[in-house]
Formats: sequence, C-alpha cells, structure tokens
Amino acid sequence: MTNLETLLENLKETLLEMTELVARQVSQCRKVVEDRNEDLAEDVIAMDKRVNALELQIDKDCERILALHKPVAIDLRFVLATLKSSHDLERIGDNVRSMARAATGIFKDSDQTLLDDFKVMDMFDLAVSIINDAFQALEEENTDLARKIFKKDKQLDSYDEAALETAIRLLKEKPEQARTILSIYTIVKKLERIGDLSRNLG
Repeated sequence: MTNLETLLENLKETLLEMTELVARQVSQCRKVVEDRNEDLAEDVIAMDKRVNALELQIDKDCERILALHKPVAIDLRFVLATLKSSHDLERIGDNVRSMARAATGIFKDSDQTLLDDFKVMDMFDLAVSIINDAFQALEEENTDLARKIFKKDKQLDSYDEAALETAIRLLKEKPEQARTILSIYTIVKKLERIGDLSRNLG
C-alpha cells in the first residue's frame, strides 16, 4: 500500500468515526426528548465539540493530501467528497445541539401527546436510520444503499409539511401549551434539515 493509499484509508476511517458519532448524537437526542432528560441534553450538546474536532482533523488531513500528493481521478473525488461530507456532518451536529436546547422547552408541564401529534419520534427514527445508512454506504461503498437515503428524506419532508398546520391547530386548541408546541415545532424543522444534509451525504 502506497503512502497516499494509507492516508486515504485513514481519512475514510475518520469520516466513518464522525458519521457514527453524529448518528449516536441524534439517537441520544431522541432519548432527551422522549425521556425529558435534562442531564442527557447537556451530554448531547457536549458531543458537538467532538464532532467539530473531527471536522477540523478531516480538513487538515485533506489539505495535507492535496498539497503533498496531488491526487487525481477517483482519489481526488474522494478527498473533495470527504471535505463536503464532513462539513454536512458538522452542520447536522449543530442542528442536534439546537434540538437538545429546544427540548428543554418541553420538559416541564407539557402534554406528552403533543410529540405524537407532530410525529416527532417517527422523525427521529428516520433521521437516525438515514445517517446509519450513510455510514454503511460509505463503509461498504454501496451506492444502492446511498439511494435509499433520498426516499427516507422525502418521508421526513412529508412530516415537516404537515407540521405547520399541526402547530397552528394546537396553538388554537391548547394555547396554554404554546411554549411546548413551538419548541416541538423547532425540533421538527431541525429534523427536516438533518434529512436534507443527510441527503447530501447520500
């Protein structure tokens, strides 16, 4: 194995580590919302620092490969795709951090059925599944699996499209729950955005 091949393999491993971490971050955020666990919310927010550190490492490694080895063809496409993917993963991490913060708005005196009205848990399950698909597609270099991401993103979009009408209806029916409703709607929008960013990975 040449030095370039070794560097590219290490780069792939770092991207896989980052993808796995982001998937775990989303999964943990699901627990935050479902269990109303404020301590876990802080852990999810803290995980974003590790995601950011991995993005910086990937940036540095890609710059080194481009400067010292001048890759071409498939190798060059992989380096550029890795740069873009790490940026999208970092943005997913940012959205998860924002969701964990928004979740604190539903911890107290809230109606748990509101989560069902917005299909939030279903959206979380889809988001985790999409990122796991991206991980497996990258690990196995499986383009068929990558294409499944697009279908799942459309499902997230359909939940998001219904969410505005749901929010309007619930604000009229349960004005005393306005803060919770708006916090949940924020989470829905973030999950939809995570789907878009995961589609980029696909």
